[in-house]
Amino acid sequence: MVKVNENFLEVKQSYLFSEIAKRIDEYKKKNPDADIIKLGIGDVTLPIVPKVIEAMHKALDEMGKKETFRGYGPEQGYDFLREKIAEFDYKRKGIDIDISEIFVSDGAKCDTGNIVDILGTDNVVAITDPVYPVYLDTNIMAGRKKIVYMKSTKENNFVPEIPKERVDIIYICMPNNPTGTTLKKDELKKFVDYAIENKSLILFDSAYEAFIVDEDVPHSIYEIEGAKKVAIEFRSFSKTAGFTGVRCAYAVVPKELCAYTKEGKEVALNPLWNRRQCTKFNGVPYVTQRGAEAVYTEEGQKQIKENIKYYQRNARIIKEGLKKAGYEVYGGDNAPYVWLKVPDGLTSWEFFDKLLEEKKVVGTPGVGFGDAGEGYFRLTAFGSYENTVKAIERICGTSL
Repeated sequence: MVKVNENFLEVKQSYLFSEIAKRIDEYKKKNPDADIIKLGIGDVTLPIVPKVIEAMHKALDEMGKKETFRGYGPEQGYDFLREKIAEFDYKRKGIDIDISEIFVSDGAKCDTGNIVDILGTDNVVAITDPVYPVYLDTNIMAGRKKIVYMKSTKENNFVPEIPKERVDIIYICMPNNPTGTTLKKDELKKFVDYAIENKSLILFDSAYEAFIVDEDVPHSIYEIEGAKKVAIEFRSFSKTAGFTGVRCAYAVVPKELCAYTKEGKEVALNPLWNRRQCTKFNGVPYVTQRGAEAVYTEEGQKQIKENIKYYQRNARIIKEGLKKAGYEVYGGDNAPYVWLKVPDGLTSWEFFDKLLEEKKVVGTPGVGFGDAGEGYFRLTAFGSYENTVKAIERICGTSL
């Protein structure tokens, strides 16, 4: 008799965004002509920039010639891309990261979920609440039962509190998904100091760092002294360069970073992650990596920054429009997400249904990101400018 992995039975049967899609489909069946504007799922809408497309076309042509065809690539990523990442994302900002510490992948979602493969199941895990559901779900799937929640609420200015008890793994997503809020350098340093003192590991998801505008908000956890000893960083080209449908990201696993055996012996995590990737991953396609490389060209940087400015304008429209209408709103300044308090007397899901039915606008119920998200709602800036303006006019009942 085949046995099921019963840890999967402990996870909510419906993934948040699957439930949203289900409710939209049900509504559309009853209202097929409804003009629905979706500001729920954080998917980009602008096309990939010309410089990247040009590089991918060239790489595709190479794949059609015998002398330049490539089969399996290195599981860690091609050096041409890893060198650009090390130079542009780190060394130019005064951070020394070697290319052997960079692992190119097909998404930060995959990396933040798969990283648990190399970590013991008896670790105590600290997760901010509210937070991206993948962190919690993948740990439950792996059999981790000891979960500590770091509340991130209005009362603490959405700065998660340092765990009072000792924890082993700490997930931090900054700029935060879903609240759109951030940690300043001194606030992030407290987590690094805690991790050093307790021999803990920080899993730092900085997928939205390209949207940071405030100077005192760190783009990388490695801007904090000592972080290379206690942190893995995850980044993605999805929102930075519109790669949600192309899939390319990377994780940084410093060589000096260690975990421990039950006997207390130090074990370097870099070779363990390398071993895991070599066993379970065949690498990101050559064509995709050439496209990602083009992001770091002068022209590529200029073009993707124009796209980011487009989404930043959308975020301002959402935040300012809602504030003018009397909503209590957070985020949106250093991130593509706006976090709003739903009207009194409504739950997050009731507000979702009300917006869908009365305004034909879709967002994301805050409770889907954790219990502390109840009573809140997330709107994304990744829609088109026209739809963003129209959605806020619908919600607020006035022209912008």
